[in-house]
Amino acid sequence: MPPHNNNRHSRRTKVVREDIKGNPWVDYKDVDDLRRVLTPNGKIYSRKRLGTSAVEQRRVSQAIKRARFLGLLPYTSGTL
Repeated sequence: MPPHNNNRHSRRTKVVREDIKGNPWVDYKDVDDLRRVLTPNGKIYSRKRLGTSAVEQRRVSQAIKRARFLGLLPYTSGTL
């Protein structure tokens, strides 16, 4: 049996960070990190793909919505 290749899954940068007290937060102004969690069409990736918990995924979606409202991220794929 051939050995498994563990290099398939590269290390992803975490979008959800923790503050001093350990509370998760997402910076809506960090557009480069938020673009990594969007599909080419502009949809948000699932929790399974991102590896986030339910609370973290809600924070990610809220940060993306804030960035879209402020014009930092596009709503559609026209300008991604």
